[in-house]
Amino acid sequence: MRKLIFAMNATLDGYIAAPGDDLGWSGGEGPDSSPSGELFQWWSDRVDATGLALYGRRLWEAMSSHWPTADKQPGATPAEIEYARRWRDMPKVVFSSTIDKVDWNTRLVTGDAVAEIARLRAEDGGPMDIGGATLAGTAMRAGLIDEYAIVTHPVLVGGGTPFFTALDSWVNLNLVETRTFPGGVLLTRYERRR
Repeated sequence: MRKLIFAMNATLDGYIAAPGDDLGWSGGEGPDSSPSGELFQWWSDRVDATGLALYGRRLWEAMSSHWPTADKQPGATPAEIEYARRWRDMPKVVFSSTIDKVDWNTRLVTGDAVAEIARLRAEDGGPMDIGGATLAGTAMRAGLIDEYAIVTHPVLVGGGTPFFTALDSWVNLNLVETRTFPGGVLLTRYERRR
């Protein structure tokens, strides 16, 4: 059985995007709004270790608008080149009923997300990452997420897209890792108690 992990950047007040889908807060320290090298490498290593990534439409559109060709951009750093290659090579599934084409080692699912995620989770293979608030919320409510990796940035945005969705019942978790990154960014990883 595969492990399903929900990993995202989040604000201290619990949002993965500020109002208007603004992600400017997640860049890291400094005016250039780029994440620290250490944090960027952590995300890149996650992509490399992911057996299958599950995306909702909006996150897919954001990622696929940049990463497929990021390594060809003028001034691309070695870390960006590595991440772009890893992202293109990683198997991906996009859940959407509004798009009809995906590329870059990706397949599209237009049907029942919960049934497909449960089927994929029951297979053998490496860990699966799930991204996108709506898709992850659906998996949370269905009890399919095994681990939460929250990369908390020291900023309050006061609203937007929450990391956690409304649930019908409590989910008890065990803390399995904490790590501090430059700029006061804190990783906390929790596994679901089964």
